[in-house]
Amino acid sequence: DLRQDERKGVQQIIRSYDRFQQKKREQKEKFDQMLEFDNRFRQEEDDLIAGIDEAGRGPLAGPVVSAAVILPLHFTCYGLTDSKQLSEKERNMYYEKIIEEAIDYSIAVVSNDEIDQLNILEATKKSMQDAMIALDPKPTLTLVDAVDLSFPPYQTKSIIKGDAKSISIAAASILAKVYRDRLMNELDQKYPAYGFKNNKGYGSKDHLNALQQFGPTPAHRLSFSPVQNALKNN
Repeated sequence: DLRQDERKGVQQIIRSYDRFQQKKREQKEKFDQMLEFDNRFRQEEDDLIAGIDEAGRGPLAGPVVSAAVILPLHFTCYGLTDSKQLSEKERNMYYEKIIEEAIDYSIAVVSNDEIDQLNILEATKKSMQDAMIALDPKPTLTLVDAVDLSFPPYQTKSIIKGDAKSISIAAASILAKVYRDRLMNELDQKYPAYGFKNNKGYGSKDHLNALQQFGPTPAHRLSFSPVQNALKNN
């Protein structure tokens, strides 16, 4: 038995293997919990449960993006969880799996100009509604992360911290985050001084410095106060 082998290298390999197995057990347990959470809302086995989440409410630049997704009943993807808990590499990997295996998914983008016209909460709701109504087939129930999205005749339920409880919302959070990050990477190429590739439009120190120095770009949200301040100074 290798466990009786006292050589340091062997013991290190065993510890590493045990940690890996423990992580796999924890991921399976977490996934099963989140799947069970969604399944509680099913009244019939063929009910379609959708999840919706957004990315980009807080940044000073770029759009707000929402994703809606209907996962199949027997979808399995251990390790999938709230996008904020995952590395970029993991998010990209899960993104591909979700879009490949989902019954349907949709992604809706509301621009920074629309955010300025509507305000960020209404723009977020609009992106969520656009994503939801684009789903085909129509979901029986849509679980929404933290936002009250009443939109008859659609049945919706707001779940506080939903991206950590519901597997459908977690999947939607990954789609929204990855899609928005890619849009911000494109904006970074257009406006390299603002560091969008790294800050994704959030008000990092470098971003705020660039705003003060160069003023806002056409991608900035003019209704957000740090951007307004930069406008006054330029």
